[in-house]
Amino acid sequence: MPLVIPQRYNRRLQPETTEAVIKTIKDTFQRRLAEELCLRRVTAPLFVLSGTGLNDDLNGVERPVNFAVKDMGDRNAEIVHSLAKWKRAKLGAYDIAPGFGLYTDMNAIRADEELDNLHSIYVDQWDWEKTITPEDRNLAYLKDTVSKIYGVICELEQMIYRMFPHITPRLPREIRFIHSEELLRRWPDLTPREREDRAVREYGAVFLIGIGGKLSDGTIHDGRAPDYDDWSTPNDDGYFGLNGDIIVYNSVLDGPLELSSMGIRVSPESLRRQLEIRGCESRASLPFHRSLLAGELPASIGGGIGQSRLCMFLLQKAHVGEVQASIWPEEQVEACRKAGIELL
Repeated sequence: MPLVIPQRYNRRLQPETTEAVIKTIKDTFQRRLAEELCLRRVTAPLFVLSGTGLNDDLNGVERPVNFAVKDMGDRNAEIVHSLAKWKRAKLGAYDIAPGFGLYTDMNAIRADEELDNLHSIYVDQWDWEKTITPEDRNLAYLKDTVSKIYGVICELEQMIYRMFPHITPRLPREIRFIHSEELLRRWPDLTPREREDRAVREYGAVFLIGIGGKLSDGTIHDGRAPDYDDWSTPNDDGYFGLNGDIIVYNSVLDGPLELSSMGIRVSPESLRRQLEIRGCESRASLPFHRSLLAGELPASIGGGIGQSRLCMFLLQKAHVGEVQASIWPEEQVEACRKAGIELL
């Protein structure tokens, strides 16, 4: 989306105070997330070898930043987009029992991002993954997990209010679950983002289910790779998909803000189906996919939660560059400066 400059933007905190509070938010959130979901921290890679199938393909068109490794015969490595598949492999390697999982601080570079208030080429998020039983692969389990994560986000919003009473809470007490097909049926003449906008204005916070799967009009709400989230399995609500996005209403920018993408992961059956739907059956020969198709990886649920986006939302900032250090087009920096939006 284009850069948004809010009218009469009121910066809630000075940059020095912001820097200190960012640490408090990150320390507190990851501790509470780990407690609620029974996760333990692990160390994450910044890059993986090309050709393993481990990197996140996002929408399938984004180019990873890559480089040759001299001491490995110039074998190619690539900066991660996210750790969606790497985490599941780690669950199996560590033999983590159902009901328990792991999380990590994930840092990535997405050079093809269109830079604006919400998007940066530098991505920082909590990537998490949890082992489940095959019987847990259902919508009720997904919704229960989403509610726990949303509860932690609400806790953090209240914590910020206690620290800075002029930053008043905006989130509703409960998150609304809704399928992307329901949004299409309600607002068939709107674009997917416009539908999200209508939904978050009405409910304040939604978990939008079925991201990546085909809708009744033949379109998809948004892109999702075929080899981590399960967006094609029929669910208990009569639609398709066991994944979704946590989206909240951002009052500063007057629009939707996605805080998390997550879901129950593909089974061998849904992986085969989704690879065929996307026309990339050749991935089945990659090491990660071979292992999954052979039943060597545990059933799991997982996702990513944007660290900078969460800080931006909780501190009511207008630009993600107010809570992370990155690079931006000069005209964007100047437009923000004139509006009192100080980028780090």
